[in-house]
Order: sequence, then C-alpha cells, then structure tokens
Amino acid sequence: MTSPPPTCVLDSFALLAYFQDEAAADEVEALLLAAREGRTRLAISVINLGEVFYRTMRQFGIRRAEEVLGRLEEYEIDVVDVDRRLALSAARIKGAHGLGYADCFVAALARRLGGRVVTGDPDFRRVEGMVPVEWLSTGG
Repeated sequence: MTSPPPTCVLDSFALLAYFQDEAAADEVEALLLAAREGRTRLAISVINLGEVFYRTMRQFGIRRAEEVLGRLEEYEIDVVDVDRRLALSAARIKGAHGLGYADCFVAALARRLGGRVVTGDPDFRRVEGMVPVEWLSTGG
C-alpha cells in the first residue's frame, strides 16, 4: 500500500513570492509541479488565500489580484474553509505564541493535516517547535 504524499501548507509568503517572481519563486514552482505530479499535497486556508488577494490588490491593483486568484485555480492546491475547530486552534496559537492571526491559520491547518508550513516569514520561528516549517529563500 502506498503512503499518501506529504502535505505542505502554504503561507501567503510562498504564493506572493511565486507570483511576484521573488527569491523563492523557483522553490514554490517546484512544489506546484510536485503537487501536479501527485508527489505532494498543497493546502491553504481560505483566510490566507484572502491575504494573497488583498496584498496583491494593494500593491498591484484589483485586476492583478483577480488574475492571481484565477491562476491559483489552475494549480493543485486544496483551499480549506475555516470551521469553528480551525478558528479556535488558530486563536490558541495566537494566544500562546503571539503570531499574526492570519499566520496562525497556516500553523493550525498544518497541525490539522499533519503537514509542514512552507514560508520564508521569520515570524514562524515562534511556532517552529509545534509545527514543522520548510523555509523558503528570502533573498536577504
């Protein structure tokens, strides 16, 4: 029996780096290809999807944000809705670790799915002991 592929939960950092062709873009592209080939499972919470949208909108405008959202539909990324259990798990992480609330959803989802967080955001060092983190290049 084949074991399921490993799960990676994407922080907005990862997708923003990819769509803005930043230092980690090639690493994220490799993950997207691995997901397409069934070698990994990618997930993002709807909260963090919204974060990608609003940050793109603020920097590049609504048209670019809608384009990014449309392109995300082309990839094998599970968009996970937030239910009460996930919201409270994120709230517990926020209360205990002081991580930004949107980031808490990444950590909470990774814990729920038994996966690892994919990010370059140094704030995730606060929760590295409770959830595995795959660090992307930051170019710095």
